[in-house]
Amino acid sequence: MNSEILKKIKLPDKPGVYFFFKDKHILYIGKATSLRDRVKSYFGKDLVETRGPILMDMVLKANKIDFQVADSVLEAIILEANLIKKYQPKYNTKEKSDKSFNYVCITKEKLPKVVIIRGRKMLQEQHNFLHCVLPRVRVGTLARKNYAVPFANVFGPYTSGSQLREALKIIRPIFPFLDDKSKNYYKFYRQVDLVPDISNKEGIQKYKSNIKNLELFFEGKKKKVLKNLKKEMKDYAKIYAFEKAGEVKKQIFALQHINDIALIKQESTFLNGLAGVGDPENRGPEKKKIPVLFFRIEAYDIAHMGGKNMVGVMTAVENGEIVKSEYKKFRIKTQNNANDIGALKEVLERRLKHTEWPYPSLIVVDGGIAQINATKAVLSRFNLGIPVISVLKNEKHKPKAIMGDNTIGTKHKREILLANNEAHRFAIAYHKNMRNRNFLNIL
Repeated sequence: MNSEILKKIKLPDKPGVYFFFKDKHILYIGKATSLRDRVKSYFGKDLVETRGPILMDMVLKANKIDFQVADSVLEAIILEANLIKKYQPKYNTKEKSDKSFNYVCITKEKLPKVVIIRGRKMLQEQHNFLHCVLPRVRVGTLARKNYAVPFANVFGPYTSGSQLREALKIIRPIFPFLDDKSKNYYKFYRQVDLVPDISNKEGIQKYKSNIKNLELFFEGKKKKVLKNLKKEMKDYAKIYAFEKAGEVKKQIFALQHINDIALIKQESTFLNGLAGVGDPENRGPEKKKIPVLFFRIEAYDIAHMGGKNMVGVMTAVENGEIVKSEYKKFRIKTQNNANDIGALKEVLERRLKHTEWPYPSLIVVDGGIAQINATKAVLSRFNLGIPVISVLKNEKHKPKAIMGDNTIGTKHKREILLANNEAHRFAIAYHKNMRNRNFLNIL
């Protein structure tokens, strides 16, 4: 497929979902803040570097593009997940394992919780449930109560964990819900209206109603949710419960004017990080700068013992806070000796091919000038202008200097050292685990 097709379909500068087809078969489904800008990004000259060989293959095979406009970026994310689940496009499932996707799960409890679970963990919980709970349940009861899974409802797959977390932050003030942290932080969450008032029967009933509307919203049925809320508002008004009617009115307004600026910023960061943004014929050689819209640091470290059981890791710090759910492990495949530089390059290349992950504002590596230069070389091949900082250690492996841009190093010293320390800890733990597993396999 060539970029001439784009001129014919007139993609709008609006959020939505796009489809790549091969004749009548959907090859790939994606979401976008701007359908026009996102689809254009597939037609850069260096597509294989910026999007990876799998999506390169998809674009070459596709002969048609279509799209569906959404009211907001948030709804585009939900629509994408529902359509991927429905059609199972070849290149969505090929690009990323189902076990790596994220899911929103509604628990089976009297007061259901809303939690984000990775595919592999969800499968494990289902496995534990089947082996621990079901043996105690009679077959007839199983059929009647639908004990097939430990969740009342599951929504997904969602391709980006960071976007999904932002999405829930947007939804939560509209439909306050309980999550796996609510027990410890209930009083605080209640003060900022992130959890419901469940202190009385009426509050519990309202919460269950909110959960139903939340489920409808995740099914892509916003019109049905609005209809339910308008009826609820009128019912309150009929019995002169104007304060409660006003609360529902606020829910309706928030749903009709979704503030998803955080999601727009993430998409902007992603697109500015791609070499292929804009007109591929007129694009100059200048590297794309990553705008500081939310400040994300990624730190990398390598661990091994004499070149054996070599592993690499990535840790993430966003706006000064560690985000453990974003940590990644890499088992080194291309190095069979104590080549830390070669291993670092492999890790960075594999990470940067995951274009569904948000790009960092800053990369931190463990080491000195050699590590900085190796990182910049990889970034140059991907045409990315992300600044690089290294943390130099003393003989006791304690930080003694921050190398790179002095302004960045001084301004973000705390976060840089935090990310670097987390990377070192995570790498050592992963290496030890790998070493122990391999030792047991030898016995």
